[in-house]
Amino acid sequence: MSDPAVGMLMLVSFIFAILLGFPIAFTLIALSVMFGFYAVGDTIFPLLVQRAYGVMANDVLISVPLFLFMGYMIERSNILDRLFLSIQLALRRIPGSLGVATLFTCALFATATGIVGAVVTLMGVLALPAMLKAHYDKRLASGLIAAGGCLGILIPPSIMLILYGAMAGESVVRLYAGALLPGLMLAGMYIVYVIGVSIVKPELAPRLPKERLEGVSAGQVAWMLLTSFLPLTVLVLSVLGAILAGVATPSEAAAIGAIGSLVLAVAYRAFTWDKLKEAVFLTGRASAMVCWLFVGSYIFASVFALLGGHHVVEGWFNAMDLEPWQFLLLTQIIIFLLGWPLEWTEIIVIFVPIFLPLLDNYGIDPVFFGVLVALNIQTSFLSPPMAMSAFYLKGVAPKGIELSHIFRGMVPFMCIVLLSLFVLYQFPELALWLPSVIYG
Repeated sequence: MSDPAVGMLMLVSFIFAILLGFPIAFTLIALSVMFGFYAVGDTIFPLLVQRAYGVMANDVLISVPLFLFMGYMIERSNILDRLFLSIQLALRRIPGSLGVATLFTCALFATATGIVGAVVTLMGVLALPAMLKAHYDKRLASGLIAAGGCLGILIPPSIMLILYGAMAGESVVRLYAGALLPGLMLAGMYIVYVIGVSIVKPELAPRLPKERLEGVSAGQVAWMLLTSFLPLTVLVLSVLGAILAGVATPSEAAAIGAIGSLVLAVAYRAFTWDKLKEAVFLTGRASAMVCWLFVGSYIFASVFALLGGHHVVEGWFNAMDLEPWQFLLLTQIIIFLLGWPLEWTEIIVIFVPIFLPLLDNYGIDPVFFGVLVALNIQTSFLSPPMAMSAFYLKGVAPKGIELSHIFRGMVPFMCIVLLSLFVLYQFPELALWLPSVIYG
């Protein structure tokens, strides 16, 4: 068997192993050592050490634990329940106000955390019972929470974009600028859909009763927004503004956010040593996972290249003689299909790096490609059988909400994601305009 064929066997073995449920990071490392020993003998061991050290010394990845800590502390500061209530009351006269308030809260909380599981779980606890009590359709209510909770994959400070930037050697700052408008566009399309459903089929998303509309004065709502919406918004804008304005690196801005989350927890009288320890533990666990994923993916990619596997993939694409738009379409279809059985981490650390060396051949901007991937990966959280957002939601959903309700409720939102991909294909400036304006 030729070396390139062995490289493809290595890739197929990895897919088979993770479908069996083996841990991703250690499967990557184990296969890399096995196939690397075949390729270069004992040299694989110093290569493993070198790659591990390279990941540990990567400045870009410093922002990951800091952003994670910021998210976990905000999650524990009891701000989300106040935020949801105040936005709900502020939007109470809009059709489908509960659903719209849920999506607004998801979008804002996504910018503060970037942690999909946290957003889906917390909104499942807070918003889903409220919508069911207001006689919302089970599928609509669960679908919009599952979809809204995934916005953190795209909207900065997205952990996924940090990982993509480190993989592609691309500026995380430019990626954040590129993802901002498409992220807001997707959130806006979700909101328009919910309002449209509530107008066309009001029985699926009934209006709030009149007593709820008249029970709170405008002054009370303004005060509630001032004490819940404003502090979190200021923190988020400070972090993102510092990054986009070039005042601070992503790591420095993440440190500001981490300190700000502690200040918020103290200000809301929610700070305790137990909550701090929980946040530190969860941050350490998630950061370790990311770190070992990077070690595994780097060594896997190195061995794959040593065996010549990337030449096989490049040869396939060259043989098809594709136009740039056809290459983009094909890669996004592949990523969409991979999202059914795989999680976004496997897609980013294994399959996206296979496509990255080909971007120059087709003259494709890596920022544009990264935003497309981030938008596309929304579908990996919304498409069975993996659909992790559905399982996050099912774990906290009230009785009567089945996985079938959640899966069926996610379908319209997955279609909206595909529509947003089409819009971004047609108007690449949505991802490229802001980075060009800010950074030239």
